[in-house]
Amino acid sequence: MEDGQPPIILWFRRDLRLSDHPALAASLATGRPVVPVFLCDDLVHTMGAAPKWRLGLGLEVFGRALNDIGSRLILRQGDALEQLQRLISETGATDVYWSRAYDPASIARDTKVKSALKEQGIEAKSFAGHLLFEPWTVATKAGQPFRVFTPMWRAVQGREVPPPEAAPTRLIAPAYWPTSDDLATWHLGAAMNRGAKIVKPYVQPGEQAALDHLEGFLNRIANYGADRDRLDLDGTSNLSEYLSLGEIGPRTAWHRVQRAAFEGTQGTGSFLRQLVWREFAYHLMYHTPQLVSGNWKPEWDAFPWNEARDAPEVKAWLQARTGIPVVDAGLRQMYVTGRMHNRARMIVASHLTKHLMTHWKIGMEWFEDCLIDWDPACNAMGWQWVAGSGPDASPFFRIFNPVTQQEKFDPKGAYLNQWIAEGRPKPSETALSYFEATPRSWGLNPKADYPPPVVDLPTGRARALAAYERRKNQ
Repeated sequence: MEDGQPPIILWFRRDLRLSDHPALAASLATGRPVVPVFLCDDLVHTMGAAPKWRLGLGLEVFGRALNDIGSRLILRQGDALEQLQRLISETGATDVYWSRAYDPASIARDTKVKSALKEQGIEAKSFAGHLLFEPWTVATKAGQPFRVFTPMWRAVQGREVPPPEAAPTRLIAPAYWPTSDDLATWHLGAAMNRGAKIVKPYVQPGEQAALDHLEGFLNRIANYGADRDRLDLDGTSNLSEYLSLGEIGPRTAWHRVQRAAFEGTQGTGSFLRQLVWREFAYHLMYHTPQLVSGNWKPEWDAFPWNEARDAPEVKAWLQARTGIPVVDAGLRQMYVTGRMHNRARMIVASHLTKHLMTHWKIGMEWFEDCLIDWDPACNAMGWQWVAGSGPDASPFFRIFNPVTQQEKFDPKGAYLNQWIAEGRPKPSETALSYFEATPRSWGLNPKADYPPPVVDLPTGRARALAAYERRKNQ
């Protein structure tokens, strides 16, 4: 130990960065050695194929970043409490710090860990960092959690957001480094199979890549309000995967965009609103944890959604062969890049839950398996918002017509050309990549005919509206 001081174990989770990191800043302020740790516990093991693979890429880059400042990332696999106790015994650490998580499973784990460590006389502290505002600090005038986004947006616009901390140039190393697993032995990308090779060129992991993306976005943010829904334009921030893994902190994005606004850049307000939309998802998940596992509105429990994953129409949706080009294009974009345009997500989700009358949990879990930017709160809220069972839902008016959506947001068909191969004399490379990314067992061929719609759109819409009307009357 440097100067005889016991080290602090800094438990990294979805916060793989050095700047804008309150737990790291608190560790540095003590002047004591720091042992950075990442634990591959049950919560990591249950992650879907794509986000788990993307996590592995992020850990690799983050480990190198720690090496650059004289530290290292200790990797351990197993029960979180058991591994932390072993590390405490091996290092003589008297404190464990971490950034808070807000999903039900993480809260249960962290509560258990904190209680057990405190009983042992270990100082266990959790810190903010994943959100702009802690969920319990934002409330209505009546002191209740928000259930509608717009009032929450109004409530937080004038609130102060603490400035992000700068990245350290050095971390004090302990006198003794505990042993670490080899990241490769965790096989975090095993479930991706051949899809990993296809998605890899679209991924730039790490904090520096996140900061570069933010700066690049600021060059085009002036058109964000108008372009963010266009499927055929690069109008979004592309920050979702970085925010999900904490490779960039929300305070960094908030303050950098605020500075651009002060300098006269247009379009910043629309983006800040989207950052608070992310906050709203976490606000709901924290206060109403059933968001991630069941209908947010319990009156939807009796709604007659199809829950058979092997139903022909569900299989067609999973394979991006619904016969509705913009729906299939969105799903194929996800299989090739690991991401999907947000407008496409809404169209795809609406088609599954409305026209195909399929339970939103099937779609939510599929996204959890396939998206490299998977986020537990945003994914759950997004699906329930579209399905009608969640907040701000207007089911009678939110049955997206995918044809008119495509005409409005992809007016020249560029998005379709990018992702649909069948029936085209010279398919794009991206469209062909879909057939290389998907399982061979699907037996898909780009030279095959494009399928007819599995459900006629007017018929599907009428069926959904009739079901909604029956539910309302009941």
